[in-house]
Amino acid sequence: MHKHSPFSIIKPYLSASFAITAIVLLVTAFYFISGTAQHWITSLWGILIMTIFVMIGQIAHATKKNESITAQLINTKERLANEIKHRLWAEKTTSESKIQSQFVDENFPVLLAYFTIAQRCGYHNRAYRNWLGLNANQIDGQFLQDFSGDEFSKSLKNHMKSILAGETVFNERIQKSAKGILYNLTEQFIPHVDGKKRVVGFYTLYTPRAPEKNQISATADSLSSQANKNLIGPELTASRIVRAIEGDEFRLYHQKILSLKTNANVPDLYEVLIRMSEEENNLMPPGTFLPLVEKFKMMPRLDRWVVNYMMKWLSTHQTTPGTKFCVNIAKDTLLCADFPAFVRGQLQQNKIPPDALCFEIEESDALANPSATSVFAEKIRQLGCLVSLCSISYNQASVNLLKKINVDIIKIDGSLVYNISHDEKDLAKVTAINRIAHTIKIQTVAELVETEDIIVKLREIGVDFAQGFGVARPRPLNELE
Repeated sequence: MHKHSPFSIIKPYLSASFAITAIVLLVTAFYFISGTAQHWITSLWGILIMTIFVMIGQIAHATKKNESITAQLINTKERLANEIKHRLWAEKTTSESKIQSQFVDENFPVLLAYFTIAQRCGYHNRAYRNWLGLNANQIDGQFLQDFSGDEFSKSLKNHMKSILAGETVFNERIQKSAKGILYNLTEQFIPHVDGKKRVVGFYTLYTPRAPEKNQISATADSLSSQANKNLIGPELTASRIVRAIEGDEFRLYHQKILSLKTNANVPDLYEVLIRMSEEENNLMPPGTFLPLVEKFKMMPRLDRWVVNYMMKWLSTHQTTPGTKFCVNIAKDTLLCADFPAFVRGQLQQNKIPPDALCFEIEESDALANPSATSVFAEKIRQLGCLVSLCSISYNQASVNLLKKINVDIIKIDGSLVYNISHDEKDLAKVTAINRIAHTIKIQTVAELVETEDIIVKLREIGVDFAQGFGVARPRPLNELE
């Protein structure tokens, strides 16, 4: 610590002391000492005036110094505010990247991987791992040729010079998967360029499509002309999906939905998720097969399978009284007039409480068919089952939908929820949606909840439930008792 000398401590007060002394002497001489020499009086006035000017200088100097310190404090405050803003932005970006990476890993049907400039694998999604039949530990940080066959890595090796030159490469060829199935493989190699225009890595994207039988022995030229016609893998044809439904080759998972009402006795709530078996324990994520099931107009059939399976499962497994399961309903199923009657028959046959099932409808599907959705929801609720609308966003269309369709639960869109810790606008939207729902006696679930901070915010707002990887990851249904 810096030590001050005695003189530096008393220095600011010297001029004031001289001024006060001069004033006291002048007053004494004027009132109490008569006949004081005029030159002494003049000297005292001179000292007083001089000390006053010194004091004025000191005040001006102190004012200037205070202004400088104030300016420094303001600059420091602004710098700290910017640092906090950048930190919040970084946290937001990290959260968004995590969610996007999770979405790509779970649902992206294209085989995606990233390699460093040294050609070691730094990222791979589930579809990529499934294609090769490997787990993450067998791929992380490895060279492509070390964990894949020569045929798979040969094309990359042939195009490496172009990739390192910053060129995006497109190619098509026939490739056999780890299961021995032939595919038309559309491959793309995309360079990753840094701010200095240097290639620091590259992405590989592979899109497998089934060749026609007469294409298997075709040349590369004929493959190129036919590539756009081949959209579905041989195991994902309409007949393959029918066999999977009839053979019970789908597997159901559950994801816990957390009650945020700590003082309330709230029943357990779960969402039912579906996976398709490929072989043995290898499961296909929903983003891979559901679009194809929908394309073949077979979603109503798959939805019936899920309902039938859940009814039988509930009739033979003991769960906590009042437990409810949310089952997703496709847009084509909403148009099936006999689906509610099917549900009624299943309820009667399996003798389970109707409110154990909640039928979940996407907002986009409801907006596309509001009248059919309203009729469907009314019939389902008449059976005693629950109805929910998911992915609700904050707009007039959503509000109008809630006025037209009677539902028991809404799920607030995850794109709003995951950012409420850092974005006041999204927080205000989630708060408004929750308030509107509670006004019309509808319970609320926040989707895509990833962190404890978001859970705290949701409790403050008054949202009823939270769902996401920050609460629980999907688990096989049979693990739930």
